[in-house]
Amino acid sequence: MKLKYILVLILACHSTMMWAQSKVIKVIDELTGEPLSGASIIIKNDILKSSSNGSFLLPSNTEELKVSFVGYELLTLKKNEIGLFIRLKKSNALMQEVVVTANRIAQQRKEAPIAITTIGKEVIEETKAQRLDQLLNKVSGVHMVSLGNEQHEMSIRQPMTTKSLFLYMEDGIPIRTTGVYNHNALLEMNMAAAKGIEVVKGPSSALYGSEAIGGAVNIITQASPSLLSAKISLQSNNTGYKRVDFQGGNSKGKWGFLLSGYYANKHNGPIEYSDFQKKSISLRTDYKPNDKTSWINTLSYVDYSSDMSGSVDSLKYAQRNYSSMNTFTYRNVHALRFKSMLNQQWNSNASTNVSLLYRDNSIGQNPSYSIGSTSVPTKFKGQINENAFKTFAMFLNHTQKFNWLDSRLVAGASVDISPQDYYAKYISITKDLTLNKYVNYTSPVVDSFLSKYKTGIINLASYLNYEVSPLKNLKIVAAVRYDAFQYYFINNLPTSASVTTASTLSTFSRVTPKLGFTYNFKGVGFYSNVSQGYVPPQLTELYSSVKVAPYLLPQVFTNYEMGGWVSLYKNKIYADFSLYSMKGTNEIISVKLPDNTTVNQNAGSTMHKGIEYGINFRPSKELYLRFSGTSAKHSFVSNIVKGVDFSGKEMSGAPRFTGNAEVVYKPKWIKGFRIGMEWNHQ
Repeated sequence: MKLKYILVLILACHSTMMWAQSKVIKVIDELTGEPLSGASIIIKNDILKSSSNGSFLLPSNTEELKVSFVGYELLTLKKNEIGLFIRLKKSNALMQEVVVTANRIAQQRKEAPIAITTIGKEVIEETKAQRLDQLLNKVSGVHMVSLGNEQHEMSIRQPMTTKSLFLYMEDGIPIRTTGVYNHNALLEMNMAAAKGIEVVKGPSSALYGSEAIGGAVNIITQASPSLLSAKISLQSNNTGYKRVDFQGGNSKGKWGFLLSGYYANKHNGPIEYSDFQKKSISLRTDYKPNDKTSWINTLSYVDYSSDMSGSVDSLKYAQRNYSSMNTFTYRNVHALRFKSMLNQQWNSNASTNVSLLYRDNSIGQNPSYSIGSTSVPTKFKGQINENAFKTFAMFLNHTQKFNWLDSRLVAGASVDISPQDYYAKYISITKDLTLNKYVNYTSPVVDSFLSKYKTGIINLASYLNYEVSPLKNLKIVAAVRYDAFQYYFINNLPTSASVTTASTLSTFSRVTPKLGFTYNFKGVGFYSNVSQGYVPPQLTELYSSVKVAPYLLPQVFTNYEMGGWVSLYKNKIYADFSLYSMKGTNEIISVKLPDNTTVNQNAGSTMHKGIEYGINFRPSKELYLRFSGTSAKHSFVSNIVKGVDFSGKEMSGAPRFTGNAEVVYKPKWIKGFRIGMEWNHQ
């Protein structure tokens, strides 16, 4: 018995000496400083794994090690090259990029049977984008239109439009609630907090619900860095634009934090009455009590205000006359979001995510586009309106792997409760005919409301996503989602008002399927899928300017697509393409009735066909060339608006071709130097 205790004591002492001689090393992302959990460290014949904070114990007798992580370049280090931090660089092999938006799980791009493109941290840092369109327009099939001061509209497999056909998300969670879509929603994002952007082209409603029709944009926020870091940058140009970005964070023990934000303004730009300012800040905390649990909390706030200069007609544009008739029109946006995400890795085959979300959004404006003439030349009419909503939501997601045919099931459910308020108030506008400007306005004290209502929006949803590999290199993915909506509409206008919709309850439901496959073989891959996207009626389509809310169904889009990619010469050349054909039905249009009144009806259908293609060429580590393009045709199948038949005609705002190309040079002999040229065309 004594011998047993002596042996145990000797082993314990030996183990203590070995640990004392070892040192703690952390594996982190080269650009962001984020810890890389689960990185493989190969030392001779042993394989170690980095912990949840990216750390591992390096044995004292290590002469050489290799570090690898999915989506990163393999790094080999000699003993004298090993520091306290091992910094891995993202791989240039686009087929091996890790994406999370495709199937709500982290997987390599080559495993996703959809058209998806990522914009990484390196591109974000180097572009120094003032607006998100300067990043998104690098993606084939995407044309984000700048309307000035970060305001925008979008075109992804659709014409350039302000319609609710695109879904915008942050960390996989929509940034606005269904029914109150705003085409300027991306200005509610804090670009300084982003570490990556994923763009899914085509319908994604089977996983993400409504509005994911033309495409979905998912902005992924940066996690807390492993080491103390801070940075600040300043921008200014000759059009009156100034901006300061800041970011700082650190990790200690199980906790980490990252503070990101920017302040931008434009004053006295080339367009008269077009000033704006934006304050945006985000605080993210990461808590990792062990290797299987993580708790992420993010609080973000955006305060935005902009003059609304109005449009410039073709004659003024040709004359380079950018004067404005407006002196008081504006748009103000306040967006507060808090999300708390708890992730639990039960074992190597099962994980669960629970997310809680709170939103508090408002858009108040005196819109220039609502100004209309009257019978008096100096008197015009307009409105002041505000749309505000709060959200209380919960999202559940569970992933389960199975040994049978390397299959995996992703199941989830969500509930979104969003009370909403809207009012529009009539104003009388005075125009100075000598100055040709609207100089002031007044609002009647009595009976000045054009609209005033409350809506309780409830969305209950559940989804399943199953993938299986019946053959080597072949993966089949099927998904289905069920959504149930309720709009509780309460009109706060008196029944004597000229336009008042009766208080009512509107319900909608939809089952949305998706089926696809992907096949990869020695650097060549193919995929195909059929999917549906849908969008329920927006509040303004149901409850504006009518006595009785019309009976409307969700608009449905069915998409067929195929595509592929090829990687050649050790990833020096990468090319991809996507062919798609998408038909929209039950589209909501304004129909003229026999009594000359108009009402919204599900009476339209459209067809969208195109090919998206891109090529990336890296002849050396110093030179990079890229081209992306889209050739498409968007047309009406059946569409009669206010008595005018557009059936068979091409849609407006739908260019046949859009393209973007870029050349970047980073000479080795000037560390940190980069020069590039970019071309954008439609």
